[in-house]
Amino acid sequence: MPRPRVLPYIILGLLNKNGMMSGKDMISEFKTDISEFWTVSHSQLYPELQRMVDEDQIKVAETAEVKDRKVINYVIETKGRASLQKWLAEPITLKNDDLTSLKLYCISDQHAAILQQILKQELALHEQKVVHLKQRESSLFADDTAIEAGYGHYLILSRAVEREEAYVEWLQSKIK
Repeated sequence: MPRPRVLPYIILGLLNKNGMMSGKDMISEFKTDISEFWTVSHSQLYPELQRMVDEDQIKVAETAEVKDRKVINYVIETKGRASLQKWLAEPITLKNDDLTSLKLYCISDQHAAILQQILKQELALHEQKVVHLKQRESSLFADDTAIEAGYGHYLILSRAVEREEAYVEWLQSKIK
């Protein structure tokens, strides 16, 4: 089964957050901010923008530059706003957990109910990961002999536990 398209939601999130943007503006934001957790190329962005115009998710903004075709600016449509909200509200699972950073990036309002919903779902998922990783650690490395026999694996697993615990702590600090 093909992976669902994610780029449209990022585009919708950018337009929802920033208002009118050109493809060049979006590429710039991808390079400066979003590249920490997601990348896109020109060859992906521009065809997607056209698909989204065709789907009535976004539209070309009527500005003086558009008449000259120098810069094409886009704005989000009602249908696009609804699609974005539906995507943001999709439950976070192990299969789509890698999209959480993108979802959070699309939320500007710190008081948005969806923000707390995402953080709480993410917290529950990562608390489960901590439990699982600690169980694996204790079953595989119950004593010094086991640790010595698989030291590299032990290091990786103990780092995973620490990473997940730190993330859980961060999430707890952000939930109101």
